Amino acid sequence: MSATVETHTNGKAESETLKSATETTDNGVATNGAPKASGKVPEWLKAELFVELLQKNIPNFKCIKNFSAKASQDAGDNYATLMASVNIDAELEDGKSQPISYMIKLPIDTLQNVLNNNNIFDTESTMYKDVIPEMEKLYSDAGVEVKFSPQYYDIETPSECGVILMEDLRPRNFKNANRLEGFDMEHTKCALKKLAQWHAASAVRVATKGEYPQKVCVGLFTEDFLKMMEQLGKSMTPLYLECVRVYEGHEEYYDSLKRNRENFVQEFAPLLKVDPNEFNVLNHGDFWANNIMFQHDDAGKVKGTYFVDFQCVRYGSPVNDLYTVLLSSTSLDVKLKYFDYFVKYYHDNLIECLKLLKYPKKLPTLKEIHIALLKYGTLAVSTAAGHMSIVLLEPTEGAELSNLMGTSEESIAFRKHMYTNARYRKHIEVVYPWLYHRGAF
Repeated sequence: MSATVETHTNGKAESETLKSATETTDNGVATNGAPKASGKVPEWLKAELFVELLQKNIPNFKCIKNFSAKASQDAGDNYATLMASVNIDAELEDGKSQPISYMIKLPIDTLQNVLNNNNIFDTESTMYKDVIPEMEKLYSDAGVEVKFSPQYYDIETPSECGVILMEDLRPRNFKNANRLEGFDMEHTKCALKKLAQWHAASAVRVATKGEYPQKVCVGLFTEDFLKMMEQLGKSMTPLYLECVRVYEGHEEYYDSLKRNRENFVQEFAPLLKVDPNEFNVLNHGDFWANNIMFQHDDAGKVKGTYFVDFQCVRYGSPVNDLYTVLLSSTSLDVKLKYFDYFVKYYHDNLIECLKLLKYPKKLPTLKEIHIALLKYGTLAVSTAAGHMSIVLLEPTEGAELSNLMGTSEESIAFRKHMYTNARYRKHIEVVYPWLYHRGAF
């Protein structure tokens, strides 16, 4: 589709064929249309891609006057994809101008090479288009309005993997909490309440309508992915265990942790098999600070909680999400002191939602949730070694997937810093003894 844009030069408007004002470089894109892991948006991300969308959604839209797109995340905030902000000045038929902004998630070539044929963008678009609206409708049918995520928009692009285009929540005063500081009591409870709503709706859906599609139920954790994890573990585990030796008090648990890490895949794989006798839900799968956005009132109190990034969803025990958020994304002063309190708070809200949505099966007890936390303890160890170390690393130039998974000198130096910096050590030196005493490894 051809369209017209007005650009301003020295205050003077010129009419010209639509050109991109995107902030890119010519070499910022891979052959599959995915940007390279360089933090730069691809050159194909142009204004003309948005014309049809604006014609559908903006009353009296005439043309795009100004357009820009740029990466919107700091190093270490996201290793798997590139988030970019899109800002548009739209001219209306009456001559007025309307500012419009979107967030767009782009695949990066490094991750696509790792995942091979597993298109996580296809999974996430299914979540936005089908799964989340169905969850929200369960609540509206019960007379309660629950919103889980930003608005999603369909858009055609040259990317072979697709993209995720969504509402920019920042104009509505949504933002992430500081991942380095972690959630305080209020933000943790808000995240857990919304998580309980999410888990309850998914459990009711499966109980009343049947299983979710395979790409949603299984997610990333295919046989091929587990084989890749096993290979990575062989190269990465020795370095990690070397770093563990500098942790204060490691002598007590080191041998047990060593066995756990060296046999991680063998212990982890059986946990992916869904036990039909347990309470199961659709896990968010990547439930950490940067994937949870909070809206605050004028007094700074949380009044809204949304989730983003639904690429790693998986059906199974809810402790997957519980361990991830409670260990990786809470502040040190509440992480372990209030762990059991947080689990009960989640359970209280879960039961309330299951009753509201008329869950037809036996309600899970608090005791059963705790039993699951013990049974799936190796997930907690994995979270502490993986998610928590990533979340607590300050923004640094080397924070990209190639260094997270590579074997170069730069990669090794990056991971050593990630595992031994002072902030991570403060957390891990209390988390590992706690997990060890709980029998997690």
